[in-house]
Amino acid sequence: QVQLVESGGGLVQPGGSLRLSCAASRTIFSINAMGWYRQAPGKQRELVARILSGGSTNYADSVKGRFTISRDNAKNTVYLQMNSPKPEDTAVYYCNALITTYNYWGQGTQVTVSS
Repeated sequence: QVQLVESGGGLVQPGGSLRLSCAASRTIFSINAMGWYRQAPGKQRELVARILSGGSTNYADSVKGRFTISRDNAKNTVYLQMNSPKPEDTAVYYCNALITTYNYWGQGTQVTVSS
């Protein structure tokens, strides 16, 4: 099991930057995959970015080149660096951990991109 706590959300202007953090309650070194998902009002939850235990990453096409996912195993924390956000990035962002076949979720953090 793992508990995940997101932080860093808020209001950001288009073209600005924001960094989300996800603190895990246990070591993340051996967790199969950790990622960020988002859900906008009236839409399904979608994958934003994911990082595997070996360090490889993948991203949704809509955020490639703008967002970067990283992990700090010493701090048991995963980050999402959001550069040049757009209004369509507005959503609740959720941290996810996949351990064997179980998905664990944080409570979510609101990100609003608006001028």
